[in-house]
Amino acid sequence: MCGITGFVGQGQRRDLLAMTGALSHRGPDQEGYYLDSELPVFLGSRRLVIRDTEGGVQPLASEDEQTWLIFNGEIYNAAELREQLQQCGHRFRSQASDSEVVLHAYRQWGVDLFAHLNGMWALALLDRKRGQLLLSRDPFGQKPLYVTRQGSLFAFASEPGALTQHRGLDLKLSELGLRKYCAHGYFPGEHSLYHGVRKLPPGHWLRLNLNDLESQQHCYWRYRIEPQGDCSETAAEHWAQQLRERLLNSVRRRLVSDAPVGFFLSGGLDSSAIIACAAAATTQPLRSFSIGFSEASFDESEEALRAAHAVGSTHRVKVFSKELVEELVDEIFKRLDEPLSDSSMLSFYLLCREARRDVKVALGGDAGDELLAGYAPFHALRFAGLAEQLLPRPIHRGISALMSRIPPSHSNMSTRFKIDRAMRGLGHGAALWNPLWLAPVSPPDLEELLGEPIDLEELYSEAIEAWDGCESDHPVDRSLEFYGRVFLTDDILVKVDRLSMLHGLEVRSPFLDPELIDCIRRIPHGLKLKGSTTKYILKRAVAPLLPADIIHRRKLGFSAPLGSWLAQGALRPDPDNLPGSWRSKALRQRLQRHRSGHQDHRLLLWNLLALSEVMRHQPSRTISTVRPAATVP
Repeated sequence: MCGITGFVGQGQRRDLLAMTGALSHRGPDQEGYYLDSELPVFLGSRRLVIRDTEGGVQPLASEDEQTWLIFNGEIYNAAELREQLQQCGHRFRSQASDSEVVLHAYRQWGVDLFAHLNGMWALALLDRKRGQLLLSRDPFGQKPLYVTRQGSLFAFASEPGALTQHRGLDLKLSELGLRKYCAHGYFPGEHSLYHGVRKLPPGHWLRLNLNDLESQQHCYWRYRIEPQGDCSETAAEHWAQQLRERLLNSVRRRLVSDAPVGFFLSGGLDSSAIIACAAAATTQPLRSFSIGFSEASFDESEEALRAAHAVGSTHRVKVFSKELVEELVDEIFKRLDEPLSDSSMLSFYLLCREARRDVKVALGGDAGDELLAGYAPFHALRFAGLAEQLLPRPIHRGISALMSRIPPSHSNMSTRFKIDRAMRGLGHGAALWNPLWLAPVSPPDLEELLGEPIDLEELYSEAIEAWDGCESDHPVDRSLEFYGRVFLTDDILVKVDRLSMLHGLEVRSPFLDPELIDCIRRIPHGLKLKGSTTKYILKRAVAPLLPADIIHRRKLGFSAPLGSWLAQGALRPDPDNLPGSWRSKALRQRLQRHRSGHQDHRLLLWNLLALSEVMRHQPSRTISTVRPAATVP
């Protein structure tokens, strides 16, 4: 793992040093620079050493020094590619560096190299002969990359905070980006906190002409559901076997490391399946980690311990006490350069901190829910379709009013919480169901916070595009496209990358292996959600590897008791740190209603707490919003 950054055009060595230094947490082991004042191109890298300590030093140059690479990520088929390239006449200087494999792969295949890679990455590759700089991200965007251009300066970085260190960049907050963040709890699509700074999309590469700084962006891969209809017993057995074999192979690839490897184990199906595959794939001792809570509705530590015992893993549980909350909030948000309000952030940060005491690499179950229909909203699709067809909108409002009489609860997935979520999406069209069910802020609350009407189609344009662009017309398939292309990429994987990198911990996600993904996207939706059974095909696939009680236990979800902590004052949003013209009075009112027990605003308050904390630590020169949609390179 690494942090990478650089720029082309105006700037000096001290700009590069400052930008690279801002990424030191991503790569605490090594740093390196490439400066070419003639072109002019400046590249910087911070490295977390996982494999080949000496051979992977960056920036990495070809033998003729005409091609230079900085690379963040891990290539799991590097050994096979190395052998293939050696047969083509390539000679390697290192023993096992995957970065050197990428460099030679470019020399062999050019931009077609990305189709050969099995892994996660963000990279910058300087080709002096062709006068170009190439940037690329892996298919799902597990590794981040932000780009911007202002006049005669093009810059990029693993995190946007590094861009603020260049004295030639005048970065201001994006009003549209902030609105989208508030509506989602994350920045969807290419949007970021800053006007004119965007994320290079997953599965894309960008070519920058060094002479005129003109760029062209190309898509080499996109997640697509391939509709299938056969849900027979024969088909189910075929897909279960395919899924099991490919998951085993994926885990086996991700166990390769020169550094100690551990496992995140929540006790749920996905993480249990990963460690069970590891137990089947290796004879090495297994180490696993989980988080526990004193609040019973959030605590899965006993289930995690049961799963660990089932596969023979040495297991450690860290209990998340309320006394830790203030400490962790301060640790996280003074180091994050962009807000994110995933409800499991605090838990995941603590999990990474605990695991890093023993290991430098951890395997987790991320992406199982998004790709195999594991979330509660998949159950709600049928209800929503019937309600939209049969119930007039006044009935929707009447049901919501009736449900409001149920006392709010701060427990995990309470009845009132689930009903409120389900009713929120109705009346807005099917493409908006999922994003509104997940949204931390309801449309009426968002309008009151902003003090003006909102455009839902603008705010949720990425979700609408994913829904409308699906080749299947079935709501489960269309929902899977939204979860795979938007929620997974822009929320889950951002959380995993940012919080693990704050500890110098590499997290690997076996469910995102390309061969496994090719299988998953072709499995019929009727085998992912079968009746009321979520992730049916995964449960069937891992049946030979795990006890039945672990496979079929009720899903809780990895979260934290945010509602209780907000009510008790352990979490304290600061309305005065909200940007621009946002109405702090609206936040104060909802905080008071939440603390009095009249309403459950946990996600809204957590969303705005994350924003206000990041704003508190922003460089003062960036606190100025720009209203129009960002112009991007």
